[in-house]
Amino acid sequence: MTASDVGILVLRLVIGLTMAGHGSQKAFGWWKGSGWAGWKAVMTRMGFVPEGLWAGVAIGAELVGGLFLAVGFLTPLATMALIGQSTVIILKAHWPRGFWNRDNGFEFPLSLLAGIVAIVGAGAGALSLDAALGWSWSPELRILLAIVGLLGGLGGIAVTRLRKPTSAEAPPAPQPPPAPAAKPH
Repeated sequence: MTASDVGILVLRLVIGLTMAGHGSQKAFGWWKGSGWAGWKAVMTRMGFVPEGLWAGVAIGAELVGGLFLAVGFLTPLATMALIGQSTVIILKAHWPRGFWNRDNGFEFPLSLLAGIVAIVGAGAGALSLDAALGWSWSPELRILLAIVGLLGGLGGIAVTRLRKPTSAEAPPAPQPPPAPAAKPH
């Protein structure tokens, strides 16, 4: 065990438990979260259909991926899920608000994503379940799965852009111009 292993453990714990906490807010309404019904409504507003499927994917990525990252179990798969979810979070929910967290911008989720990418590069470290089980993931596999996560997140966003808007989201149909007033004879 080295100081780097302790550093990676701290990074995994903080990021993993933060992501799992966000997933718990969405799933169970803990810590003033939206809960399942509220999260499905958010997914609908963001254009994800079917909202239940996408809500479950988001919750699973954050809750399960976060817990797996925290303990260092199947770490490349956890980082893949969290990179995909972070991509959606940043681009779909926070990007329009700018960088700073004060304005609900993408500063905070980008910081979490940067930490996740650092773990992809460094690996889970000696203080992980992966190491305890004797599992070693090559850097090439970790990077490949990170790219798959990024593409998955971008694909999820693309799905929202390809579907037709519902009547509640669609702009009103254009109205014909008013008929000219009749001229007196």
